[in-house]
Amino acid sequence: MEIKPFAKKVWLSSPTMHGEELKYMTEAYETNWMSTVGANLNEVERLTCEKIGCKYSVALSAGTAALHLAMKLAGIKTGDKVFCSDMTFDASVNPVVYEGGVPIFIDSEYETWNMDPIALEKAFEIYPDVNVVVVAHLYGTPGKIDEIRAICDKHGAFLVEDAAESLGATYKGVQTGSFGDASCISFNGNKIITGSAGGMLLTDDKEAADKVRKWSTQSRENAPWYQHEEIGYNYRMSNVIAGVVRGQFPHLEEHIAQKKAIYERYKAGFKDLPVQMNPYDEVNSVPNFWLSCLIINPEAMCKQVRSENEALYITEKGKSCPTEILEILAKYNAEGRPIWKPMHMQPLYRMNPFITREGSGRAKTNAYNADMQSSIINEDIFNRGLCLPSDNKMTAKEQDVIIEIIKKCFE
Repeated sequence: MEIKPFAKKVWLSSPTMHGEELKYMTEAYETNWMSTVGANLNEVERLTCEKIGCKYSVALSAGTAALHLAMKLAGIKTGDKVFCSDMTFDASVNPVVYEGGVPIFIDSEYETWNMDPIALEKAFEIYPDVNVVVVAHLYGTPGKIDEIRAICDKHGAFLVEDAAESLGATYKGVQTGSFGDASCISFNGNKIITGSAGGMLLTDDKEAADKVRKWSTQSRENAPWYQHEEIGYNYRMSNVIAGVVRGQFPHLEEHIAQKKAIYERYKAGFKDLPVQMNPYDEVNSVPNFWLSCLIINPEAMCKQVRSENEALYITEKGKSCPTEILEILAKYNAEGRPIWKPMHMQPLYRMNPFITREGSGRAKTNAYNADMQSSIINEDIFNRGLCLPSDNKMTAKEQDVIIEIIKKCFE
């Protein structure tokens, strides 16, 4: 069949609005509560605690702001080493550096593409004095968070849980965002629900919540004048943004159901191709299916090489690679993207320590050769994987066309 480019772009993941958001934004406007206090903020914090099952939440300007203040709660000082997820967006890691810490990256496991508990335990053998761990749930799929939590408890480490991508996902029936000593979620524009911006720090510790609330409002002391005794930040969420989040919250489960349907349609559509969908623990976890991804079987990879800013590949009959698929999707006006490039391969962090389950490891190459598959799991996933159009406004018919486009890449 002839495939024509989409007249209207099919996005990776764009905001899905419903109308209630405008109602609460208008309420903030009409009551003149436009700054960092108001009914929307109070309600969003209440709704988050109710959903996640945590005792306290603090609404902030971004998920990154929440992560930064989580690092302050963890007590990171200049020179402190911190174990971090390696395959994630750099917003998970940069706040460690804001506080002077040194990220040490931990490889993933294939079962969920998240931090490998065996590699984490190996990291503690190599660096026994580390007392902070930052773990992210990739693309809305929970990692082996109970094992990671147990390892942190064993070593007396403070666990920062980056649940920015996984709001609504559960592990063994428990919501992600409730496993960390401090946990963070995001309401960025492309997340499962959005505020256009915004984030939240979650904790069961009232003293910690009070500290974060104070830090986020420039650390103003309880005095009749503006008195400051420690460094603060302008990190509080506005009541207007909170209105958007408040209007989105009732639609969280609806969005998750739509994202799951997208994942299942891709899985069925690709059943005869040499690819696999991004995996999850079907016994213990329920993802929010924020992004659907695929990974190409090693034997079906054509030759591909990436520099820091460009990629080249050689077409082969019956084979493809992420670069080819993404380029062809773009020609048809559909947006995909590469898997997060692992932090240990980034120019910014290339010299930082990196730990696999075998011990210390280093980035090898951006090239991919099916006969010399990388032994570093994150490098392998990055080389063979890509994120598919996952917008929950995408129609089943549009998704069928995308499936056909990808099938043609392997002809």
